[in-house]
Amino acid sequence: MIILKSKEEIEKMSRACTIVGKTLDYLRDKIRPGITTGEIDKIADEYIRSWDAIPAFKGYRGYPASICASVNNEVIHGIPSGRVLNEGDILGVDLGVLKDGFYGDAAYTFPVGKIEPSVERLLRVAEEALYIGIDKARDGNRVSDISYAIQKHVEDNGYSVVRAFVGHGIGRDLHEDPQVPNFGSPNRGPRLRPGMTLAIEPMVNEGGYEVMVLEDGWTAVTMDGKLSAHFEHTIVITNDNPRILTQIN
Repeated sequence: MIILKSKEEIEKMSRACTIVGKTLDYLRDKIRPGITTGEIDKIADEYIRSWDAIPAFKGYRGYPASICASVNNEVIHGIPSGRVLNEGDILGVDLGVLKDGFYGDAAYTFPVGKIEPSVERLLRVAEEALYIGIDKARDGNRVSDISYAIQKHVEDNGYSVVRAFVGHGIGRDLHEDPQVPNFGSPNRGPRLRPGMTLAIEPMVNEGGYEVMVLEDGWTAVTMDGKLSAHFEHTIVITNDNPRILTQIN
């Protein structure tokens, strides 16, 4: 069931989402060669709690950390650890916040130091795909209009979109209806209406779209070992332009 949010609920939700955006922005200067993903997780946890909010991922379905930290060929759900980041790596940070009974969720893939131009291009195209998808999140469109726009941009640029994981509705629960795939034909799925809140999150692979989950039961990696980039925003559909709730400065 798709839950439309009232104006008051959206404003409550925006407070959680604002903390998500601020946390990702705060982490930007912390992500550098020599730091571990576990240290980044600790910094994020403390920062979220400083806003009197709760890291939404910690304990969610048994997940052991406050952020997902996915390095290089890790697509999503990488578990923070003692792994040291090196110059030229990329790090996808996905995090959620719970405040006042509502969730916010966003992700950003950061360069670690200086990265190769080909990797810069992957990140640029993946982030562009997110905003192209968001632009289709308008009253009267359908969910698959978002999906199709993302897939077309990604594949036109020679990359692939992950199909095993998708975006989702969000609100009082971290994952709500509807699912928001990053692939598919246009003009299918539920009709978009004002008050719908969605987490749109293209996962873009340098090579093929196939992924597998490692033995830890969480970390998804590319089957071919090539790089993957992940970008996500929580948005709300309005009577006009879509509103990004997890804005990152």
